[in-house]
Amino acid sequence: MTAPDAATLLACLRLARTDGIGPVSYHRLVRTHGSVQAALALLERGANPGRNMGQPGTRDDALREIDRLHAMGGQFVVHGQPGYPPLLAALHDAPPVLAVLGDPALLSARMVGIVGGRNASAGGIRMAESLSALLAAQGVDTVSGLARGIDAAAHRGAMTAGRTVAAIAGGLDCPYPPEHADLQARIAGTGAVVTEAPLGTVPQARHFPRRNRLIAGLGLGCVVIEAALRSGSLITARMALDYDRTIFAVPGSPLDPRCHGSNDLLRQGAVLTENERDILRELPETTEETGLFPGRFPPVRNPAVPQRERAGTVLRAVPAPGPCPPAQGEGDLHEMIEGFLSFTPSPVDDLVRRCQFSTAAVLTALSEMEIAGTVEFLAGDMVVRRPPPA
Repeated sequence: MTAPDAATLLACLRLARTDGIGPVSYHRLVRTHGSVQAALALLERGANPGRNMGQPGTRDDALREIDRLHAMGGQFVVHGQPGYPPLLAALHDAPPVLAVLGDPALLSARMVGIVGGRNASAGGIRMAESLSALLAAQGVDTVSGLARGIDAAAHRGAMTAGRTVAAIAGGLDCPYPPEHADLQARIAGTGAVVTEAPLGTVPQARHFPRRNRLIAGLGLGCVVIEAALRSGSLITARMALDYDRTIFAVPGSPLDPRCHGSNDLLRQGAVLTENERDILRELPETTEETGLFPGRFPPVRNPAVPQRERAGTVLRAVPAPGPCPPAQGEGDLHEMIEGFLSFTPSPVDDLVRRCQFSTAAVLTALSEMEIAGTVEFLAGDMVVRRPPPA
């Protein structure tokens, strides 16, 4: 794979590390001003095109980050440069810069995402291991999130017959959960570990939606195993749906709350998945033959436009995941939700109506708050404020 030249990498990294600039605003600045270098120069002159944008990351900080990553044996993959995965490149919110340990070429391989619950059953773990191993034997690799439960099982199964990609929320030097440090090292040795986060970033709740976006965008489809209602796995599936990927779901017992979300996906039209053949028959032979790019993915998409109904998949349309409306940021949404919550359970749908944000934004925020331990989901699509530790 051809690496970006040093000057281009330095400019892209500095712009991507600027406070207040996310993937969407990064691409907008580059389109508006013609190049990364021009956008960077504009910010350096103090011409702030967005009220929340800060000064670009310094040249010295960027050089230190590059040197540290290279010392670890990793490298950067830059949007618009050779080697950037084409399925990600076609997204309106494509990550500007990816840090990779392992083989960056694997990010462009034919693969599917496999996600599910952290508190998985023995049967769910066995299914994830079996599916990923059988897919690998057929030349389809797995991308997942290195979490406990289904994610880890999918990685382990894939490595028995092929390779796997771990998309992580923090820096490459901050494995999470900590007990998966050895698993991350094994994946980097035979496959790839990828993140948008700078080195030294300790994973926090707000980082996980970007990790989920990588899983949704890198795969040709997304397989959900044992996902509870309103789980992070369902958010990943809805991101994948918005990216025009095929959604697969493994059926589970209606008596097991861990399966209610994945069963609901089936009710909405996801592909019922009992073995690898159910997945393979829905996938194109190669990523080049998908038709996903450039035609079905325009370079820039309006996140506010609901997705049209797809043949064979009638999952509820949601806006593309992205930043909250300009007048209200992530912190505003979290504070608003906290203000509406009490120790008496509230319907999630009621929160959506009261907050006046998109359903996707509210679900993402609630998922982040659940990870942070401030809220708890209950049966019947209810959510409640979690009492502080004694």
